[in-house]
Amino acid sequence: MKKLCFAVMAMCMLLSCGGKNEKEAATEEATLSDFVSEVDGKPTALYVLKNKKGAEACVTNWGGRLVSVMVPDKNGKMTDVVLGYDNIAQYVANPDMNYGALIGRYGNRIANGKFTLDGTEYQLPQNNNGHCLHGGPKGYHAVVWDAKQIDDQTLQLTYLSKDGEAGFPGNLDIKVIYKLTDDNAVDIKYEATTDKATVVNLTNHSYFNLSGVPGSQIMIDADTYNPVDETLIPTGIEPVEGTPMDLRKSVVVGTDIDNEFAQLVYGGGYDHNWILNAAGDINKVAAKVVAPTSGIVMEVYTNEPGLQFYAGNSMTKAGDKGKLGVVYPHRGALCLETQHYPDSPNQPSFPSVILRPGEKYTSECIYKFSVE
Repeated sequence: MKKLCFAVMAMCMLLSCGGKNEKEAATEEATLSDFVSEVDGKPTALYVLKNKKGAEACVTNWGGRLVSVMVPDKNGKMTDVVLGYDNIAQYVANPDMNYGALIGRYGNRIANGKFTLDGTEYQLPQNNNGHCLHGGPKGYHAVVWDAKQIDDQTLQLTYLSKDGEAGFPGNLDIKVIYKLTDDNAVDIKYEATTDKATVVNLTNHSYFNLSGVPGSQIMIDADTYNPVDETLIPTGIEPVEGTPMDLRKSVVVGTDIDNEFAQLVYGGGYDHNWILNAAGDINKVAAKVVAPTSGIVMEVYTNEPGLQFYAGNSMTKAGDKGKLGVVYPHRGALCLETQHYPDSPNQPSFPSVILRPGEKYTSECIYKFSVE
């Protein structure tokens, strides 16, 4: 599969140079301008993060999206490892692709778009087989966040999700910090407070391609997972032992993805929540992806109890045109979304996602890149 190096990345690399000639400066200005717009009366822009090792990441405040992450491959060549578009207009025209997006108020599915909290039933948008997926069509992936660049490596995004927005109760005040660390990790920290009892489950929906998804190897440190029904709502907790869902030892992504195992049939491939053995421990590797072709390795760390592994099963077989017009094929990327379990508001046996006034929601996800 082609490596997706493109104009935005060229711009990022220019910003790391000490000086620019007129042509370089013009290219940078033109690329930055592709993300300067106004959506719902609020300005959008592109923000560049860079570390001491030359790795760089670009984020737009529309949907709080990771537009690109440039890290070195085994030959030292800077390689973009996330899918996306060249300009803000494409993102706005295709919001539900969720490339790089911050997801909320509730990442993943809530059955029938309903839940009851403190005796009150709340109705949410039903945008996925009658269920609410990722907060509905106007979730946090499709709003403009307020942005403040703290330093060369850190971006702060804030958003006030008002009481009743998408049917959710409470004014939710959210802060997300993107930091590109000097060990080539994208560290995402979430905080939120509310003035009324609500449910919260925030995550990032970046589509990663380290170079050749079907041939990439994946490990998820989880003894159990959430099996789902035909509409992808969890039906409980089951062991991975003896099934194609056992990813405790590194396996090639494409080996069992078309297995006739019922869970893979329901999801059209992997699209499930794994219950992490090291739940809550940010210092333990929750998942690891290795791309033998490029040598790029991605490790995932989180303090969340679950990890949704989605293998791009719904990426159109006709292909979506992304950066530089490159056509993204079916299963052309994978997502590793750190989270609480899907449909937790309706399943009391799952870890609680309830946030009340006076409490603070916190979550952290680290995508760390290296080579081997």
